[in-house]
Amino acid sequence: MTLDMLGCIVGLIYIYQEYKASIWLWLTGIIMPLIYMFVYYEAGLYADFGMQIYYTLAAVYGFLYWKFGRTKDEEEIPVTHYPRRLILPSVLVFLVLWTALYLILIKFTNSSVPVLDSFGNALSFIGLWALAKKYIEQWWIWIVVDVELAGLYLYKELPFTSALYALYAVIAVAGYFKWRKSLS
Repeated sequence: MTLDMLGCIVGLIYIYQEYKASIWLWLTGIIMPLIYMFVYYEAGLYADFGMQIYYTLAAVYGFLYWKFGRTKDEEEIPVTHYPRRLILPSVLVFLVLWTALYLILIKFTNSSVPVLDSFGNALSFIGLWALAKKYIEQWWIWIVVDVELAGLYLYKELPFTSALYALYAVIAVAGYFKWRKSLS
């Protein structure tokens, strides 16, 4: 329960930084998965546990991309739209990841929620990549993920994490409108 609360506090800092499009979200995004590795393992959410490794690596990538990925005349990476040419490949990657994670969970773990655990994590993989690219549509991905995971965490008796993800869903809507104002 203590790590659940600590993760929630760090998660609130993270979502605020994401809302503000602050590069510091990536550094907070390194700390948060380290906390949640323990929370999810203890709760038997093995796909969530495994995804924390990806989140840590993606946070390093996101920080480097936001810091060094801009052109010389840009102060920072601009907010843009998800390229249409990437929608079908992204959906296919999501479906492959969802299926693979589901099969791993049912074959190698005692997960009681393999469909939901694998769904949220597969979609989070796409969402975090879209966030690193600063695509405005990443907010819509996070709304779906956050609502689904809030319900899953409530079911798994992680009340603070569940409340955090419910709040994430609300902030994702606000974040979309904030980022839309700065759309290039």
